[in-house]
Amino acid sequence: MRALVAAALGLAAAFALVLTLTALGSPTGETSPKPLLTTVPAHP
Repeated sequence: MRALVAAALGLAAAFALVLTLTALGSPTGETSPKPLLTTVPAHP
């Protein structure tokens, strides 16, 4: 019985955490104007 209660509490805590993160939403920000370097430099 204790295991069932512990599992229910863990599930409720995880569900509350997901709801909290969903309510907060993604942080607002801007992308960097500089492009990322994705090419490999030439070998000497």
